[in-house]
Amino acid sequence: MLKVYGYPKTRATRITWLLEEMGVEYEYCLVDFAKGESQSPEYLKINPAGKVPAIETDGIVMFESGAIVNFLADKHSPGDLIPALGTVQRALFEQWSYFTLTELEQPLWTLGKHKFALPKKYRVEDILPTAAWEFQKALKLLSEFLQDSEFVLGDKFSAVDILVAQTLRWGMSFKQPVEQSNLIAYLERVEARPARNIAISKEEALLAG
Repeated sequence: MLKVYGYPKTRATRITWLLEEMGVEYEYCLVDFAKGESQSPEYLKINPAGKVPAIETDGIVMFESGAIVNFLADKHSPGDLIPALGTVQRALFEQWSYFTLTELEQPLWTLGKHKFALPKKYRVEDILPTAAWEFQKALKLLSEFLQDSEFVLGDKFSAVDILVAQTLRWGMSFKQPVEQSNLIAYLERVEARPARNIAISKEEALLAG
């Protein structure tokens, strides 16, 4: 069975949410950061970066959430939650996936690293305003593209919406304002999907024991 290594309210939710959308069975392996499990020798053999998510399936181990999303969607939902290769829709799917990971998420991770993730001696407080500005710049671009569309690819939900919505929620949890009305409506629409709530409930139940 497919194994997902993760922790609640992290990038791992992108994977569990997608799997719930597709109805694919999986085993969730909790990597408890509070207990230092992400840096254990056993887990570092799975993901040398000591981060989540990671998956084991078909005899391989994968990490990096964007790559995992594409692989799983291509395997279990081709042409549905991920457009077919060589199509314009697939090009747009990948464009906005990469944008999410490199432009929208990147400043949030910079905020996280320099607030709590890095050792204190490596944190640079002066970088925080720049990261917040970068996030707002990316929000503006996303809002202008989305306009009144229901989803990133128009009227059809796809796996890229999982990446975008989870990153927007991450920004809000970091107290970064999201003021564009179309992005707020978009986030509410995507987060209302039952698969997301099932994935989150399962993750939180495992953490609670």
